[in-house]
Formats: sequence, structure tokens, C-alpha cells
Amino acid sequence: MEEKYIASIDLGSSKFGLCVARVNGDDVQIVYYKETPSEGIRYSMIANPLKASEKLKEAVQEAENELMIKILQVVVGMPRSEVAQVSASARIERSNPDDYITEEEVQTLKSIALETYPLPNPENQIMYGAVAQSFSIDDEIQLVENDVVGTLSSSLEGNFKVFIGSRKATTALDKIFNSLNIAVAKKYFLPEVVAKTVLSDEERMGGVALVDVGAGVTSVAIYHGGIMRYYASLPFGGRAITNDIRTECSISEDLAEKIKKRFGACLPGKLASLSEKVLQIRLTEPFKEVPVRYISEVIDCRAREIVEAILYYIQESGMQNSLRSGIVLTGGGAQLTNFVNLVKEMSGYDVRKGYPRMMFSASAGSSVYSTAATSAIGMVLSAKEDKLPDCVSAPEKPVEKEEEMVEVEVTDETPEDMLFAPSEFGEEVKPAEKPQKTKKVKVAKPKTEKTGILSIFWKNVEGTALKIYDKANQEETK
Repeated sequence: MEEKYIASIDLGSSKFGLCVARVNGDDVQIVYYKETPSEGIRYSMIANPLKASEKLKEAVQEAENELMIKILQVVVGMPRSEVAQVSASARIERSNPDDYITEEEVQTLKSIALETYPLPNPENQIMYGAVAQSFSIDDEIQLVENDVVGTLSSSLEGNFKVFIGSRKATTALDKIFNSLNIAVAKKYFLPEVVAKTVLSDEERMGGVALVDVGAGVTSVAIYHGGIMRYYASLPFGGRAITNDIRTECSISEDLAEKIKKRFGACLPGKLASLSEKVLQIRLTEPFKEVPVRYISEVIDCRAREIVEAILYYIQESGMQNSLRSGIVLTGGGAQLTNFVNLVKEMSGYDVRKGYPRMMFSASAGSSVYSTAATSAIGMVLSAKEDKLPDCVSAPEKPVEKEEEMVEVEVTDETPEDMLFAPSEFGEEVKPAEKPQKTKKVKVAKPKTEKTGILSIFWKNVEGTALKIYDKANQEETK
């Protein structure tokens, strides 16, 4: 199998998550994952392309320098906010009913549904994607995709959920990466790729609500029968909690975020001894003292609002009684202490955190296994399944060349610093003005030729090595 690299970038409201994976067949190894603070992103949409591109450039350069590669193209996620879902259908008459229905025909049907659906505002809207809900053939209805492939029928009809978002948001994505000379290999609708990363097949079949709590957006995707049946998003998330702490404590957003991650928790009544601690903020005179319990009370109020909105959309989906696998929380906001217990207490469902499933190996540190990394990891795994081409230039390797011998004339009075073989730049060896004895010695040119950013360094090294090598040959011929 040919080895290749895949790079993905999660453009979050508070951080950029950049992931690079080495792929060889079915083997996926995450070799780099790092989160850096983002700018210019609001509600998972690009609000200021210039600021976003400047911060993104720093993140990309850091990854390239550490891995000694050049990122040529990436896979990215589409915004999760302001996404509308509509129903669409398509039908085709098959020319040969005696042939099996193929996967290609199903994809053609999906393309027809997307192309023929009339967008309400085509100048400002674009289709993010479609999810097949059911298929019908001559004798059966309500078939899923896996069941309809391989059947016989004179016609094929499909029903789809189509997701529509902002055209301006995707245009801004292209503009940012064009300014960095990086191509966008593919844009993914994130709820689908995250679900493949954190949910098991049993959960998707039995019914589950996947809740992705980001900094600026919280999304709710409901699965049943292995298919996403419903999607909705809330225009707030973990950053709203951070802002509440910042306001109540009169501190910077950066410090408020650090306090939230280190001491923040829901359910202040369950903090035990932690509730007795007092934080001393030494940024002003006199020093501020803030009880941990008070911070927890501030967090708990906002967290309850988020949970209430989540439960509202679950109720609106009409599938509240079909969630046998309960709720799975993922995203950076899911790491908040006691948040899982709060959702369980308020909803009555079984609730767990959604970590990336072990479908890969990693040498990029423990952060790659956190709930905050699920989007970046999910895009890598989806790009591998879609068989996208190599996204980066691999680490530089020397190009082997056959050994070549050249003759050099030297004399007894030839200065040592003139003993070198003709270089690849066409330099010639000049004999001494009054040679006494002329001898010919054979010098081996380097076997390898270095290319790329290290070429200048290697040429200097090779030049020095040739001087030493020629001097040794001269001694042998005396």
C-alpha cells in the first residue's frame, strides 16, 4: 500500500485543531495534533477572514516545522450554525430491471435530489449535503441504503434530508486557504463525521442524541436506525459560560477560561471539599477572593440553560421516546466537570462522554483522545474512507544516484584547498602555475543528491568531504 498523509483543520470559535495523520491502507496513525487559540470565528462561522487567516497561518507553519513537511491541501468542516434541514426526493427509471441496483445508482439518485431541489435563496445559500432516509423499489418501501443495494427493480426512489447553509461561509473558507496557498480537498458536514468517530453502530441503530458542545455552537444530531433523522444547533456553548465568569469576576476572558477549565464545575452542591476553596486573583490591588462554590453557581446557571435548549430540540424532533442509547456528549464543552451528571439529572436519559473510538494509533500526545479532538479526528477518518489523495509533501528523502568517477590532475605543489572535484555548479580545478609532477587521481562523486529546503546545507557538507577525500587520494599516489 502507498503511504500518504491527510491533514484536517477544525475551525472552532475558540481554537483551531490541526491534525496530521499518516495513512497506509487501513492503518491510520495520528502523528500531529495541536490546538491553538483562534480569531475571527464566531458561532463556527468566519466573521473576519483576515484575522482568521493570520492565526491559521501560524498554526500551519508550526505543524510544518515540527514535522518537516509542506501541507498542500486540507479537509475542513462546514459551519454548524444557521443550518436548515428540508426533505427532498428523487426517482429514476432503470433501463434494465434484471440488473442489481448498485451503490453508484444510489449516489446518482442522491445527486439528482440535490440538483433538482429548489433553493429558496440560491445567491446566499448552498447545500452542505444530504442524508438518505429511505428508499422504495417496485415491491417494497422504507428500505435503508444497505438493504436496497443488490435488489432488483424497474425503478428506484429515494427520500433525503438536505442540509442548507450559508454560501458566504463556504466562500470565506476558500478565501482563507487560498491566501495560505493551501487547497481545500473536501468540506465535511461535521455532525456526520463526528458520529462515525464517537458512536457505535449499536447506538446509531437503537437511537441516540449526539450533542456536540463547542465554544460558540452546540449542535444536536439524532440518530435512529443507523441514520441521522434530525439536526439542530444552538448559537451558544462553552464561551457563554466563560463570559459569565469574566463578567462576574471582572477579569480577562483568557483568565476566565483557565479558571473554568481548572476549577469550573456544575452542580455546586456536589463539589464536596472543593466548594470550600477560595481563589485569590492577584491582578488588582487589593487582591480579589472568589469562592470556588460561587464560580460553580455561575457555571451551573448557564449550563442549565444549555441543557434546557438541548432537551427542547430533542422534544421537537419527535423522537424523544426512541433514544434507547440516551445522549452522548462530545466537543470541548463536554469536559466541564459534572456536566454529564447535570444532563443526566435534567433529562432522565443515560448520558456518557463521546471520545474518539480506537480506530487509529497516535504518537501525538494524549490530547488526541479528548472530546475536543473528535471533529479533527473524524475528518481524517472520513477522508481516508473517501480515498482522498496525499495532502502533504512527505519528509525529504535523498535520491540515490550511481557512483561516478572523475579524473583530476594534481601536482606536488597544488595547495590543499584546491584539491576538490568539479562541483555540480560547473566549477573547474585550476592546476598550479608551475607544476613539477602531474598525476591523475580518481575521485568518487557523491552517491546522493539532496533536494528541497536542506540542499544548501548538504552542498556545504559535501564540499568539505570532497576536500578530505581528494587529499587522501593524493597521499596514496605519491
